Amino acid sequence: MMTPGPRAQGLRRGLITLGSQSFIVSLFLLSIVFSALAGPAEEAFARKDYATALRLWKQLADKKDSDAQISIGGMYADGLGVERNYEVAANWFREAARQGSARAQFNLGSMHLHGQGVRQSYEEAARWLSLAASQGHAVAAYTLGSLYAEGRGVPEDKVQALKWYRVAAEQGNPAGQASLALAYLKGEGSPADESEAAKWVMRAAEQGHVIAQYNLGIMLANGRGMPQNLPQAALWYRRAADKGYALAQSSLGILYSEGRGVERDWSQAYFWLRLAVSRGDAKATPSLAAVQKQLTPDQMANSERLIKSWRPSSGP
Repeated sequence: MMTPGPRAQGLRRGLITLGSQSFIVSLFLLSIVFSALAGPAEEAFARKDYATALRLWKQLADKKDSDAQISIGGMYADGLGVERNYEVAANWFREAARQGSARAQFNLGSMHLHGQGVRQSYEEAARWLSLAASQGHAVAAYTLGSLYAEGRGVPEDKVQALKWYRVAAEQGNPAGQASLALAYLKGEGSPADESEAAKWVMRAAEQGHVIAQYNLGIMLANGRGMPQNLPQAALWYRRAADKGYALAQSSLGILYSEGRGVERDWSQAYFWLRLAVSRGDAKATPSLAAVQKQLTPDQMANSERLIKSWRPSSGP
């Protein structure tokens, strides 16, 4: 049967994918809902009186208030009270970005990254993200690190990638922590340091970062950067598996099939391996076929019923 250890080579693709996600709208909403200095516009926004919020923010934006400019840009980016228009949103973010707002610089950089309302340009994305990251914007720092790691818009530079991942990680950003851990594990931008990798992957996993949870399971299963601990490996695989991460599901299924870290349970092994295959992990197919031979028809039918009703969790 397969063992989970060799699957570590498949992690890089998943982490890189995070760099392409858009954070514009979610960060905009958080900046309004949790503003410590809520004024009439914020109060109107909170009660979903978007017309009033827009009117009040427009008065402030015309006076070069960068927070108001960002808020208006966010409304257009998310289509709140207005028709969604990324070009208008980008124009408002640009006004605030030119005044030095790190949030606006990040938003504008993200829009260039995805070609939302502006031409897609990794170079422009990197320029604006660098300005935001230099002011301590954690997600901008993580995203900039990803661009350096991949050589998009900037020369490929693992040392710079490590630097910006650390900036994000030290501010508690879980994606930065997960990427920093993987860089130390692979020796990219720094000599390999499994103990340092273990420290950062643990921090990201504890915040609910699904790939970090899977990575932590691998490191515990193989004793990399920490003592081997199969029961703990199973626990972290389970957390990622519950969220629908296919590689964690197959790794957990294998532990159940072998009785490593958990009591051997063919039904549980089938359940998790079957889910993994259904969610795209074709490499789990041979293990699934081997486990299937151990089940009675009734056990198979019961497992299939559970699989049909299963839904990924959203917990940490």
